Amino acid sequence: MKYIYSVLLAGLMLTNVAGVAYADEQSDKTLAVAQSFLNAAGSGDGKTLNELMSDDFVWHNEGDPNIPWIGNWEGKETVMGTFMPAFGAGLKVTSWSTDYSFSKADQAMFMGTMSAIANNSGVDTGKFTWAVRVHVKDGKVKSWNWLENSYAVSKAYNSK
Repeated sequence: MKYIYSVLLAGLMLTNVAGVAYADEQSDKTLAVAQSFLNAAGSGDGKTLNELMSDDFVWHNEGDPNIPWIGNWEGKETVMGTFMPAFGAGLKVTSWSTDYSFSKADQAMFMGTMSAIANNSGVDTGKFTWAVRVHVKDGKVKSWNWLENSYAVSKAYNSK
């Protein structure tokens, strides 16, 4: 009986080790795709963004609904044709840093700081923190959930 338990325990341990190896390999691939997407977004490389987005891609920005680029943007055509032009016309990024990145399985996370000027008011947001959660499936970015100090952005955007 002791032998059977030992075999079962060894099998369970091997299964978990294999699962961890797969998760780590998947995590590495997820982080690489998400990093490429982040770099393309930061440099304005629309071609790479389009190639890396799944057809049912969702870009979600939390914040003040009075700001034209805030909200849920569904589908790569909507993101590229409506969201990106609104965001590009609305903010001029003046500083950017990515301070942390990590991934687990099909999710990646980046965190950093940035500052920007609201183009409509000319007001600087000041330096603030941001984070983005990225879901990668089959080598494509399925969702991008952007979180920032939306108060700083709203205050700059709504200044008269």
